[in-house]
Order: sequence, then C-alpha cells, then structure tokens
Amino acid sequence: MNKIKRYYLEILLILPLALYILGFTILPILKTILLSFQDKAGNFGFETYKYLFSKKDFNMSIINTIAVTVVGVSLQLILGLFIAMALKYNFKGKGLVRSLVLLPMGVPTLVSGVTLLYIFGTQGYLNEFLYRLGLITKPIAWTSGGIKNIFVIAVADSWKVLPIVVLLLLAGLESIPTDVYEASAIDGANKIQTFFNITLPLLKPSITMTVILRAVDSFRIFELPKILAGRVTPFLATFAYDEYAYNNINASAAASTVLLIIIIIFMFIYLRAVEGGGNK
Repeated sequence: MNKIKRYYLEILLILPLALYILGFTILPILKTILLSFQDKAGNFGFETYKYLFSKKDFNMSIINTIAVTVVGVSLQLILGLFIAMALKYNFKGKGLVRSLVLLPMGVPTLVSGVTLLYIFGTQGYLNEFLYRLGLITKPIAWTSGGIKNIFVIAVADSWKVLPIVVLLLLAGLESIPTDVYEASAIDGANKIQTFFNITLPLLKPSITMTVILRAVDSFRIFELPKILAGRVTPFLATFAYDEYAYNNINASAAASTVLLIIIIIFMFIYLRAVEGGGNK
C-alpha cells in the first residue's frame, strides 16, 4: 500500500493504457484461442484444427503467407537500404526526392491496391510494356494465382510500406558517427569494405527493428490480397475472414491462432539468430 501511495500518479497515468491493452488486446486474444479449441457444439478438443489442416486452402494459406513475407521483407530491406543510403547524402532536389519517397505512406491501402490493378491487371501497364519490348506475345495473368500472384502482392506491399522502411533505416544511418567513417578511410578501407564492416554492423539494431515490424505486419497482410488475389490465392488473414463470413467462428479463431503462433515462432527464431550472430 505504501508503494501504491508513493507512485499513485504514475499508476494513474499508466492505468488507461493498461486497461486498453487488457480489454482490446489480451482478452480478445485469449477469447480467440479459447474458441479455437471448441467445435460448433461447444465441445473442447482439436477437431477444429483437424478440420483446418485437412483443407488444401488452409495449408496453402500458410505457405503463401510465409512466402509473401519472406519475399516482401527481403525486397523492402534491399530497396529501403539503397534509398536510405542515397538520402543520407546532400544533393540538389533532396527535399523533393524525400517527399516522393514518403508519398505512398499517405495513400490508403485499398486505394493503392486498386491502383496497382492498373499495373498488374491483364490489360495493365506492365503487360503493355512487356509486349512493346517484344518479351511477351499475349497478356500474362499476374493475379491468377501461383507464384506470380505472390510476387505481385509482395511488390504491392513493398511499394506501400517502403517509406516506413526507409525512415527507420535512414534514422539508423544518421545515428552512425562520422568519426567511424573517417577512421576507416584513414586505415585505407574502400567503400565496399566500409559498408560490410562498419555500416551493416552498426545498422544492425535498426535492421532488426525494421525486420520485426515489417514481418509481423506482413504476416497479417489482408487488404492487398483481397483486392489483388481475392480467393484465388488464400492467406491466413483472408482465410480467417472468409471462415468468419461463413459463420464458422471456431475455424476463424483457429486460423487466427495459427497466425499468432507463426508470428511468435518467427520473432523467437529471428531474435535468437540475431543474438547468436552478435555473440560471435
């Protein structure tokens, strides 16, 4: 009681946030996990999970979710690091370039998805461009499913979230002291050696934060697959939504629980890998 009296102001300030997290995050998650172990009759067991894993669409949704996350996050890191390193230097028109880079952040996801249909649609600009180059003789159905659809969704997601990746990496780059680069130049290190031996190691915390934030968000991808793939290419989030729409609440809860487990496993493996690499 003495500690409560001593820190009553701090507790009072934290209480609204704690209640918000409890009511809108922890309790719904626990309720979802509980529903996933029930069938429609209310009996507890693994029948719902057996039903899900017997469905081809559900198994494909797991593969597609992991695939688009790996492809998308890798693409975002490569492009984001390249753009961030370019924006670190002063050049004429830097303000304009930064504004253009940040532009996709202000576009709603649904709008960006519809816009990208004009690029990746059967009659879209990409097919027209490839046809004029003589690379294709008939339109490619980019959104008809399969690997092509995974690529399209990964590119669409990368375009939408690239500003966030650039900002995180740019903040990390600008936090690296210039003295380190000056010392490496004195020691005779070239740009490639400086990049791999100084920039990347010192940028590791920013890269870790970027990968975690983007991977978790990519695992939960929903709007873009709904627009660009529909039900042709299922993802865990869209599969859970469709099951809920069919009033199969328990299956939807089980699919959401599987998604949560995948995210937790990814974060555990990635953080262990980062920590293991840092201890060597």
